[in-house]
Amino acid sequence: MLRMNLNKLGMLRLAAVSPMLKISDTEFNATEIITCISGCNDKGVEIVVFPELSITAYTCGDLFFQSTLLFAAEQALLKICDCTKELKIIAIIGLPLIVGSKLFNCAAVIQQGKILGIVPKTYLCNYSEYYEKRWFVSEFERITDFVKIDGKLIPFGADLLFSANSNNKLKFGVEICEDMWAVKSPGLDLALNGASLIFNLSASNEYLGKYQYRRELIKNYSSKIYAAYIYSSSSPLESTSDTVFSGNLIIAENGKILQESKRFSFETQLIINDIDFEHLINERIRSNTFAVCFTDKSFREIEFELPEVEINELLRVISKTPFIPENMEERDFVCNEISDIQATALARRFMHTKSDTAVIGISGGLDSSLALLSTIKCFQKLNKRLDSIIAVNMPGFGSTAKTKNNAIKLAELYGVSLRIVDIKDSVNQHFNDIGHPSDKYDITYENAQARMRTLILMDIANQSNGIVVGTGDLSEIALGWNTYNGDHMSMYGLNSGIPKTLIKYIVAWYADHESRVEIAKILKDIIKTPISPELLPIDESGVNLQDTEKSIGPYILNDFFLYYFVRCSFSSGKILKLAELAFKDNFKVEEIKMWLILFYKRFMSQQFKRNSMPDGIKIGSVSLSPRSDWRMPSETDISLWIKELNG
Repeated sequence: MLRMNLNKLGMLRLAAVSPMLKISDTEFNATEIITCISGCNDKGVEIVVFPELSITAYTCGDLFFQSTLLFAAEQALLKICDCTKELKIIAIIGLPLIVGSKLFNCAAVIQQGKILGIVPKTYLCNYSEYYEKRWFVSEFERITDFVKIDGKLIPFGADLLFSANSNNKLKFGVEICEDMWAVKSPGLDLALNGASLIFNLSASNEYLGKYQYRRELIKNYSSKIYAAYIYSSSSPLESTSDTVFSGNLIIAENGKILQESKRFSFETQLIINDIDFEHLINERIRSNTFAVCFTDKSFREIEFELPEVEINELLRVISKTPFIPENMEERDFVCNEISDIQATALARRFMHTKSDTAVIGISGGLDSSLALLSTIKCFQKLNKRLDSIIAVNMPGFGSTAKTKNNAIKLAELYGVSLRIVDIKDSVNQHFNDIGHPSDKYDITYENAQARMRTLILMDIANQSNGIVVGTGDLSEIALGWNTYNGDHMSMYGLNSGIPKTLIKYIVAWYADHESRVEIAKILKDIIKTPISPELLPIDESGVNLQDTEKSIGPYILNDFFLYYFVRCSFSSGKILKLAELAFKDNFKVEEIKMWLILFYKRFMSQQFKRNSMPDGIKIGSVSLSPRSDWRMPSETDISLWIKELNG
């Protein structure tokens, strides 16, 4: 069984709970909260948040003026502390609290029987069906930094920032309901002072349209401040005299909803997920707009002990294909968007160059097929004749009948111009010119064919006042799996922003939306064809045994490594562990490590090719263009990354 330390992975297990409650029955509510805290602790949760005023219920109304209720609420908090003093889990609980002669709507942060701090609500909701100012005062009216509870002075104020004593990067802050809806929410200042986790104790009622708005607000808010947002709202067991609550729970991370609860249930609702706080911090480091944002608010830092959690499995999903949308319902939108981006980018280049033709080398493989499909869409956008697309098939020593036939059929069925230029005689003449044996199957043998093909494409483009449309993809660019000044070069790299796994996905989408059965059949056959440069001679049965993925590793692994290395800036050790989790049913750990080491060796050594790559459109969040996205020295040493993997 796989065991791992969650915090060493840069992750944290968090929960949001909306417990069963009874209005004003603080003893019942405290017991439910204690049960929930204990249950969360057993599940490895490190921080759990409860709804606003969860000890008393939110809808107590003028009962908040009753000293009996207020005293009982404070005693209930102490009971919760006492009953959870053996647990390292942090709990954030809502209650009304008298400080001086003022009543505040508060969040108590507790751990191991101690109250770490009390955060009052900043913005009181006092419009429509809400009238909180009838009972409470806000943070703006606070005049003290401490409150005495059970004889102990407790830090008090919305200027509290909770910081892990074992990891100075990990900080969290607390908002209460309306604070999130305010124009300038406290979470903004908390985030700018280092909080990557924001917990919201809420009592947000339901009416038509509010749920969707609230959900989008949380999602967008978490994205804007590069944070995880953990939201817990009151149960339907609140009073329904005038409004209804739903027990809505949401965990969002940097613009993505990781999990949410069933609404309108009278049972206790609980959601748990694993937050990648290291990724959040890395995102902030990458964003210079976040770095230069200024806040003049200072915070008092309250230290807490971060629980060490050993787990068997992650609760968050680690996708094997991070470049591909997880939600298949989004497929049409995503593929349409990519095809529009490609077609528009190429069209703009044609408008500028005033070229007559597009010249594409078609091999019958995935990359050249997508380039052809996208170029066809570009020409349709420009109202140009499709026979102005010149598809060039250039069979060599390793070309198979299957790939050649698929390429030719595709060109013919789409009505583009087709030219077949056999390169074998030209390459053999070149071998004779440079004194290279034609039966020496080395890198010269392979690269000579790639460079000959590029020479042919460039010259045909000159002949026809055209531009050469590059077919190489992002994965090949990352790994340097292209011939320098061969297929590495074109006049516009149309696929340069799309990784191999995504290209297969897009071609499949084109096939599914193709009305002509014969074309769809060819595209599906291309998808199933093993990926090969077809540069070494075929065997007696006409099969090319040169398999790219056996040389450089499965593309599904390489794209996984690429995403987490470039997009997320994760360490090699973390990438290995995430890959181990994602591919536990597909590859042995030793295999993953072997291919990851090769990935680093190839990626670090191939920057010189990327430094001179042609223009090409950015498609997703990962791009390796040296002009816009990725800059590194060609002489980078990889020792640090390999040492971590071998350590």
